Amino acid sequence: MIRHIVLFKLQPFESEVAKTEKLNEIKDALDALPAKISEIISLQVGLNANPAEAFDIALTVDVDSLEDLDIYAKHPDHVAVGGIIRPILESRSCVDYII
Repeated sequence: MIRHIVLFKLQPFESEVAKTEKLNEIKDALDALPAKISEIISLQVGLNANPAEAFDIALTVDVDSLEDLDIYAKHPDHVAVGGIIRPILESRSCVDYII
């Protein structure tokens, strides 16, 4: 099994309200993926609660194999979520490991 962990740091927003709205939009879109992508065994999205930390979103996805991870990455619904994140993304870190 492969665990895919991604941390996202978003660009600054004009207000905390705008940031919160965008974070919730992203979380909702990510949370909807397991119903659309059968390769996902589990998916968790966490919004950072600690303002002293740099990243805004943590995503953890479990799949059976690197091949399934590739299917997930290329799936149109996953790509669509990337379209929400990419325009406001400042940085991203990722690790994929065997569990």
